[in-house]
Amino acid sequence: MHVLHIEPKQNLQLIELVKSAIQSEIARLQLALDLARKRLAPFESKYKISSEEFIRTQTAEDLQGGDDEYVQWAGEFKLTQRLEEKLNQLKDLRFEY
Repeated sequence: MHVLHIEPKQNLQLIELVKSAIQSEIARLQLALDLARKRLAPFESKYKISSEEFIRTQTAEDLQGGDDEYVQWAGEFKLTQRLEEKLNQLKDLRFEY
């Protein structure tokens, strides 16, 4: 968990502004994550495996679309992982004042 410490002297308006900015970023990341997951769904449906299993077990030669399909699926999966990580970091923030 990350903690953002704000000195008591600082204005509550600043705290609310920061909270609002973080909530906006959480909403933006959630939307991006939802879209990325939708782009993964056709691959998972086509090959009947999760993206996690795909990354662990598949190579470009295993896919009908070869390198292009592998790169696209792997890229979307990596993007999804990064978005989830950033989203979790922001959701774990706690304010102390």
